Order: sequence, then structure tokens, then C-alpha cells
Amino acid sequence: MKKKPVLHSEAAYLLGIAILALGTALMEKADFGMSMVVAPAYLLHLRLVEALPFFSFGMAEYMLQGVILVLLALAMRRFRRVYLLSFGTAVLYGFTLDAMLALAAPLGADSFALRVLWYVLGMVVCSLGVALFFKTYISPEAYELFVKEIAGRTGQPIAKVKTIYDCVSCLLSVIMSFAFFGFGHFEGVKLGTVICALVNGAIIGAISAWLDRTFDLRDALALRSFFEA
Repeated sequence: MKKKPVLHSEAAYLLGIAILALGTALMEKADFGMSMVVAPAYLLHLRLVEALPFFSFGMAEYMLQGVILVLLALAMRRFRRVYLLSFGTAVLYGFTLDAMLALAAPLGADSFALRVLWYVLGMVVCSLGVALFFKTYISPEAYELFVKEIAGRTGQPIAKVKTIYDCVSCLLSVIMSFAFFGFGHFEGVKLGTVICALVNGAIIGAISAWLDRTFDLRDALALRSFFEA
């Protein structure tokens, strides 16, 4: 039997942050609508940047994730160290996202074909980033942690809980778009958002299974107990 290459949990964490940020930047470039998970933060950024030019997409990300972590603690009726560590991940991701947006800025998006390319690549890359987060013990972003915690509490498959979460987030994004920009104008939430909400959970499940088949997933550092306490 062929020995599988090792993928350490810590590497999966760092790769997850970078890959997820890259995928989000590509979807923003495509302008077919953001993924339903980040659409609320993107809408918050678009609304507040008009008055606060320094308020970046990345800043909106970790501010909104802070709110989600508070809601998670209330839903679980407890506060765990991992929630605070998850906010640290959100801040790191926010800075990485702003950097990826700057790197993606020169990419061409002046044709429908290019926009489709960036959208499809962005959606798949985002799914890979999320799947990597599920393979690490280090605290993921609030979005992934929320799904992971609720799935663990209810005993439901992560892919199913993820799909439900995505659909709720998509609905929230539509409401925010109407509230911020009026009923005649959609921002951040478009056809691509709906497509992503319907298929993202299944894509993440497939990529997660591929990671399990392809790599020997193990820890490099003895820190799992600290992050899971």
C-alpha cells in the first residue's frame, strides 16, 4: 500500500487561511455575488466604507465574526477558550483577505468569460479552504467553528449543517442588501450567491473526503488539548 504524504494540522490551518482569502478575493473580482458566508461582512463593508474610508472588507470580517462568536456562546450556553482563539483567527484572516484583495486587483475581469472563471475558481478555492479548516485542531474562523460546534451538539453531518447555515446566511444577506441599498438594487448578493449556497456544502464534503483519502493528517505539535479545552 502506497504511503500517503503527511499533512500536518498546523499547515492545514495556515493554508486554510491563505486559500480561503484568495478564493474570496477571486469571487469579489467576478462580481457575481459573494459566497453567502462572507456576503453579510461584504455588505457591511460596502455600507460603512462610504462614511469610513479605512473600513476594509477584512475589518468587517472580524467584527462580524466577533458577533457570531457571541451568538455561538449563547446558543451553546457556555464560553470556551476556543471562541476567543477563533476571534484571533478571524483577525489574521481579515488582514490576509485585504492582502489578497490587493493582489487580485490587477486581474482582468472585463469579459463575461473571465468573470465566470474567477467565480468558479473562487468558489472551489473557498471550499478547499473551509475543508482544510475542518482538518485542524487550531481554532477556525467563527463561520466554520459555528458549523463544527452545532454539528457536534446535534450529531448531524457537517455537510448538512453547513448547507443549512449557508442558506440562512444567504437569506440574511438579501435582507441586508435591501436594507442598505434599497429593493431595486442588489449588492454582494446575486445569482452566484444563491448557487454557492446550494452547492457549497456538497463541494466541501467532497473535498474533505478527498483530503482524507490523499493525506495522512496528523499533528506536528502537542497543542491539541490547549485548543480543544
